[in-house]
Amino acid sequence: MDFGVILREILISAPAILIAIVFHELAHGWVAYKLGDNTAKFSGRLTLNPISHIDLFGTIIMPFLLLVLTSGQWVFGYAKPVPVNPYNFKNPKIGMAITAAGGPLANLLLAIACTIILKWVLLPFMGAIPNFIFEPLILIFKATIMINIVLAAFNLIPIPPLDGGRIIIGVLPVRYSEMMERIEPFGSLIVILMIVTGLTSVFVWPLVKLFFSIISFF
Repeated sequence: MDFGVILREILISAPAILIAIVFHELAHGWVAYKLGDNTAKFSGRLTLNPISHIDLFGTIIMPFLLLVLTSGQWVFGYAKPVPVNPYNFKNPKIGMAITAAGGPLANLLLAIACTIILKWVLLPFMGAIPNFIFEPLILIFKATIMINIVLAAFNLIPIPPLDGGRIIIGVLPVRYSEMMERIEPFGSLIVILMIVTGLTSVFVWPLVKLFFSIISFF
């Protein structure tokens, strides 16, 4: 992968990744705030300013390494987790589940919004916009759609501390949710092992296909 191709992929993927993770984390904080928790607000995380959400490794280093190592086939990143205090919710268990669901839902809605803009606003003007502006813009929108869908699907893997795990903890009976909570200290390691062995694709890609089928209606 030569430098020119890497630079091109960065210019296309970087805005898409930033948009996806900023809206994902902002949604967590906003939902928590609406449910009665001011922690994210007081931490300055209810903002679209990417600087407030950027994690050096997850937002910059890891996506760059994946871009190079996979030749642009798999680019992924994450932001600093939004702080949430479940004890500020009327029902901490359900409140955390709803807050967790806010991130993936925001990514899916963003993918739908970008699809609508792409299909009904940008593509009809093909030829009217100079190609040197039109082509990169189309690529960025397509990358934003894809990254948001993959981010939503990945985060719905039912292993804490991913959003899917927190949703499962929130809806399971206490006996089983406590079992899931005991997994959380090892959750990150389990997810890494799933990525290395390719097990994530068993869960992620069917969801990706489902989400694409949803946005195809728009």
